[in-house]
Amino acid sequence: MIEFKDVSLTYPNGTKGLKNVSLTINKGEFVVIVGLSGAGKSTLIRSMNRLVSPTGGQLLINDENILTYNQRKLRHLRTKIGMIFQNYNLVKRSTVMKNVLSGRLGHTGTIASILNLFPKETVSLAYRSLQRVNIAEKVHQRADQLSGGQQQRVAIARVLTQQPDIILADEPVASLDPPTSHQVMTYLRKINKEDHITTVVNLHFIDMAMEYADRIIGMRAGEVVFDGPATDVSKETFEEIYGRKIREDDLVGGQEDE
Repeated sequence: MIEFKDVSLTYPNGTKGLKNVSLTINKGEFVVIVGLSGAGKSTLIRSMNRLVSPTGGQLLINDENILTYNQRKLRHLRTKIGMIFQNYNLVKRSTVMKNVLSGRLGHTGTIASILNLFPKETVSLAYRSLQRVNIAEKVHQRADQLSGGQQQRVAIARVLTQQPDIILADEPVASLDPPTSHQVMTYLRKINKEDHITTVVNLHFIDMAMEYADRIIGMRAGEVVFDGPATDVSKETFEEIYGRKIREDDLVGGQEDE
């Protein structure tokens, strides 16, 4: 369980990224966070693994306040929280398999990691993860030879190999065309349901939020302005979250896949 208790974050320049956020995300939920750019979506999601550090309140994961963690405890926390980024964060010159195996680095000794001395069971786990996102045939290709959608599937396989309790996805489909975006979201949803992994995704596009989320959290100016089941959401709800009328490009979108 993830619990925000009156969490705030003020950046050194005085900008308020989060303002007194209080919410609970239960184990196994598929939560989508929506809002305009600058609404605080990324700040909220990145606070859960302390890529950014809130300056007030309490942030509890499994009843422990992670805002008090030292570096050793943070390293352990991050082995349990997988992160998927908009720009994939793959090592472009490395093979697909090496990228996926990097999901186990937090569980592997430094020397073994440097020498790529992974146990057979770890290599098997990585391959099964690639199979689950239908990209095992690319196992020996370099990451920079793949399309954007394929790279994001490799990133999902890397997180699967990490075997986390929580998956955070920060705008994972923002650089992809609509069909590829739906493919990526389908894999994330499938993994959430099959493995019961708590999944929190930042999205801009309303149709995807409605289609894939169990629950939608709407943010505006660092505050939670809506929190409820996706079935309770309407066009008017989104207009309230966004603070303006909904345009066609808010419904669907993306750029051409590479």
